[in-house]
Amino acid sequence: MELVFALVIGALTASGVYLILRARTFPVVVGLTLLSYGVNLFLFSSGRLATAGQPILGSTEAYSDPLPQALVLTAIVIGFAMTAFVVVLSLRSLADHEDDHVDGERNARAADREQEKQEGQQ
Repeated sequence: MELVFALVIGALTASGVYLILRARTFPVVVGLTLLSYGVNLFLFSSGRLATAGQPILGSTEAYSDPLPQALVLTAIVIGFAMTAFVVVLSLRSLADHEDDHVDGERNARAADREQEKQEGQQ
């Protein structure tokens, strides 16, 4: 069970980092989401993987730690807000630049070409 859980966390993290390094905005947003899922699972696994464990100390021998569950719930809310903000930011960038690349060099080259066009017209 622990091995499968660790492999899922590793796969989510690796695919999230790979997608964050892409040059388009939609894969970056999906990569951030996958990376946050991987971190949430990691936080959840830090509270020990136990089935049928009660979250109250002293009532049973095997208990589950409620702190990682509270951290994951908080991280889910923050991750949703972050995803909504990044989507709105990428839509605004698409509307302003008419391109969804996140590479700054490409925008600089487009500005250079536009400046050359303006100089050629004068």
